Amino acid sequence: MIPTREACEAMDRSDPLAHCRERFDLPEGLIYLDGNSLGALPRAVKARIDTTLTREWGRDLITSWNKADWIGLPARVAGKIAPLIGAGAHEVMAADSTSVNIFKLAAGALGLRPDRRVILTEPGNFPTDLYVLEGLRSLCPDVEIRTVATDDLIPALGPDVALLLLTHAHYKTGRLHDMAALSEAARRAGALSLWDLSHSAGALDIDLNRDGADLAVGCGYKFLNGGPGAPAFLYVAERHQSGFRSPLTGWMGHARPFDFIDAYEPAPGMAQTLSGTPQILGLSALDAALDAFEGVTMAQLRAKSLALGDLFLDLVEARCPQLELACPRASHLRGSQASLRHPEGYAIVQALIARGVIGDFRAPDVLRFGFTPLYQRHVDIFDAVDILAEVMDREDWRKPEFQARAKVT
Repeated sequence: MIPTREACEAMDRSDPLAHCRERFDLPEGLIYLDGNSLGALPRAVKARIDTTLTREWGRDLITSWNKADWIGLPARVAGKIAPLIGAGAHEVMAADSTSVNIFKLAAGALGLRPDRRVILTEPGNFPTDLYVLEGLRSLCPDVEIRTVATDDLIPALGPDVALLLLTHAHYKTGRLHDMAALSEAARRAGALSLWDLSHSAGALDIDLNRDGADLAVGCGYKFLNGGPGAPAFLYVAERHQSGFRSPLTGWMGHARPFDFIDAYEPAPGMAQTLSGTPQILGLSALDAALDAFEGVTMAQLRAKSLALGDLFLDLVEARCPQLELACPRASHLRGSQASLRHPEGYAIVQALIARGVIGDFRAPDVLRFGFTPLYQRHVDIFDAVDILAEVMDREDWRKPEFQARAKVT
């Protein structure tokens, strides 16, 4: 039986995470289903940024490196991210961007496996992952980037493979990889595994240590709600840290940066993965944003994520026969998003945005809808599909104003 709006309201009344919605500054009358691309603004961020700007930077100036412990901010933020991804605080660092961190970890993995020169991935992986690998190959011409179909990844883990690089939740379809099985297969083959958690950290019940991941990266601006361009994070399992060397040997990664000596000496542990001066404004925003997870377990988040996704797909299948499913139907195989396919996907998304429902589009024909359990309600999902059904039935997407492509889709 298709859920009614009243049934969705009842689900919201019994939702153990309902109180978390008040931790976010959500525009009135808007249904936001794009937290898998940019998270909503946590209320705590405004006050924190004001403090950082007005008092720490504006009044205390450079003394805030000590007074406000700016110098320790990357590690403090990492300490808040660690429990969200099943890692120890000493295994995580917040720094730079996802792309830069992929480069660091992929190059570092080659150093840990010097007799192997193949990096294995899949076609259709998130573009930045593939682009970074191309750049790495241009610097190391003996490195081979080998792409094979998803079902062929384990058989392709031969004796020449140094690294398996995959995105945990596929950015377009939301399909989940079996992190434990693939990490174990890589280990048996003598290779390392590197997981991009950008589309899963903060919404899925991730446990890097339990699942045997060797390396991981993720961004701070999607489900972690750190704001546009928020700093990213990286993870190196403790068992690899003594041998791991970051290729970006910058000042902040030195064992004694304020000795100002010419020769580089890597800092112990994750501190060596820092390169340039920490991004204090971005880190401050991310630090405050992560407080929205206080008192919430990742199991609770995942349970609600699955419920929201199943509700969305149940309603779409009942009311929008014009749309084709582009994500796994089985919830355990799907990240915290649903994807649909239509030749006019871009225009449909624009028509939805005009009606106050924000999703996004990925070429050539995929409509994406993200589910952020901290602030989304079941009734939001019902209302969003109600509007989607009207857009499809009336073919609102045919209007000329919805056909013109913007720079960002």
